[in-house]
Amino acid sequence: MSSDPTVPLEDVAGLPEFYHPTISPDGSRVALYYDETGRNELYVLDRASGERRQISNENVPRDARWWIRWGASGDEILFHRDEAGNEQNDLYTISLDGDVEEVLAVDGQGLLFDVADDAILFGSDEGKQLNLYRHDRESDRTIQLTDYDQPIRGAQFSPSGDRIAYVTNESRQLENTDVYVATADGSDPRTIAVGTEGSETQLHDWLPGGNRLLVSDDTEDRRRVGVYDLATESVTWLGPHEAEESGVAVGLNGQRALTTRTRGAAVVPVVYDLETLDGRELDLPEGAVSFHVAGGSVFADASTVVFGHSTPAERKRLLAYDLDADDYRVLLDAEYGSVDPDVFVDAEYVTYESPGATPESEMYTIGALLYDPRDGTARGDDKADIPAVVFPHGGPHAQTQRQFDVYTQFLVSQGYAVLRPNYRGSTGRGREFKRAIHGDWGGDEQADIAEGGRWLMNRQWIDADRVAVFGGSYGGYSVYCQLTQYPALWTTGIAWIGITDLHRLYEEDMPHFQHQLRMQMGDPEENYELWRERSPIEHVDAIERPICIIHGANDPRCPIGQARRFRDALEERGWEDGTDFEYHELGEEGHGSTDIQQKIRAFEILGDYLDRRL
Repeated sequence: MSSDPTVPLEDVAGLPEFYHPTISPDGSRVALYYDETGRNELYVLDRASGERRQISNENVPRDARWWIRWGASGDEILFHRDEAGNEQNDLYTISLDGDVEEVLAVDGQGLLFDVADDAILFGSDEGKQLNLYRHDRESDRTIQLTDYDQPIRGAQFSPSGDRIAYVTNESRQLENTDVYVATADGSDPRTIAVGTEGSETQLHDWLPGGNRLLVSDDTEDRRRVGVYDLATESVTWLGPHEAEESGVAVGLNGQRALTTRTRGAAVVPVVYDLETLDGRELDLPEGAVSFHVAGGSVFADASTVVFGHSTPAERKRLLAYDLDADDYRVLLDAEYGSVDPDVFVDAEYVTYESPGATPESEMYTIGALLYDPRDGTARGDDKADIPAVVFPHGGPHAQTQRQFDVYTQFLVSQGYAVLRPNYRGSTGRGREFKRAIHGDWGGDEQADIAEGGRWLMNRQWIDADRVAVFGGSYGGYSVYCQLTQYPALWTTGIAWIGITDLHRLYEEDMPHFQHQLRMQMGDPEENYELWRERSPIEHVDAIERPICIIHGANDPRCPIGQARRFRDALEERGWEDGTDFEYHELGEEGHGSTDIQQKIRAFEILGDYLDRRL
């Protein structure tokens, strides 16, 4: 089918992309990763002229997974560096002349949270858990600020740098998160009074003056955003609370707050006047916005915000939005090279009913994005018997959004229909829907995915005998589950960086990921039988259809042993690699990669396999 594809896979994988745009302290420049040369490099873009300058030369990571941050003086940029995708990050700086210097070697995973003068606020799991540390560059001294049993989930310096705010949990309810405020040395921490026991309170920004915080909470199911006053210990909520909202940042003068609102898989930016509490959605095509919020502002000045925006069919652009004029200009446009943009198709938001996996399960309406290749140039608009791929997202606490996704559009460009379901456990629909997966990995959410497959197969224009399931990370786990739990439903499956053995995953994973496993599936020993039942490695004999396994050799989140053990179990069953299944171990790669050459390698495997098997 795709031996003569409409678009060569190298052309799709090679489309340049930018990552982590972040505003300089004076608002005049934007630093960002960009791979227009074929390799990820660091650039500085002048906001007024739009001119950009490459400042790195193969001395920043190939994979742009991790965010960047301007130094407080605006003459350097801090970044993470690991070894071939192993995520054991150390922290570096690069000057505007391109000189790179190691700032901090971290024993474990280092996560840059914020900077203030010569101080760096970062997280590290070098102890028993991901905790908060402060490094003073002038004295080259590092101190540990927190010592919690549960992980830190973000932190920021106050505007004056004399205090910090951060997120963690001391409750026995593992889903719970609270915001804490402490002095800059970590002493005198206190919890702010937002939400109820078990709710997830999140920190988004300090307001100027350091007396108020922009926070959000999901006590009333849908997440809502508010301003917390440290003096009065009260919160003022924003918006009508008719949809899930999350905070982004506060304007430089403290008069505005920026949030995002999720609606039908679209992620819409909303600006609030903090005096009148009036809010409005920004005037953009329906799609999804992406903000850099890791310890830096998205506000370039009092009325201008900078962010990325894309739609399912239109690639991401970097925009500068004028809140006063309610208009925007493009700072960095999307490049299409030799690819005809018409090959990419818009997504239709569809819904279907899923009863879950058991008679006792709750019925949910599942939302999904449907991509029809007949809307592009890869297929004629009257073509029937279209092969298809069901593509569940990772997470599981994530969501498929109305944004451009290169893996989805690669499949579309090769002539496949694609369905991307937001199964129970996804974000964007409130706390109840998100937590419906807790204690039930491999259960009702897999029924949601299977029901999506049946729904797609029942479309008259779909060839029901040629439908595959493909996914990465938790989506890869879903592929293993689908082929073992619903073995006759699918033509084939492609499991990318997936999970096969929950107990071994817990033993091998980083401590903050172990916490996520306990939070979502309970204690591994107390719930031993459940963990075994929901491990696909226990059900290898149930597989009837061929599987393609793709895994990065350096993956620290879903370690390579997850794939190797499943491969070995298939061989012990008598299956042959290359005939009954196919196994691909990707060297110098971790948990996926943005690197163009590594994307080409993945596309080659994926495209070739589907071409032969569908």
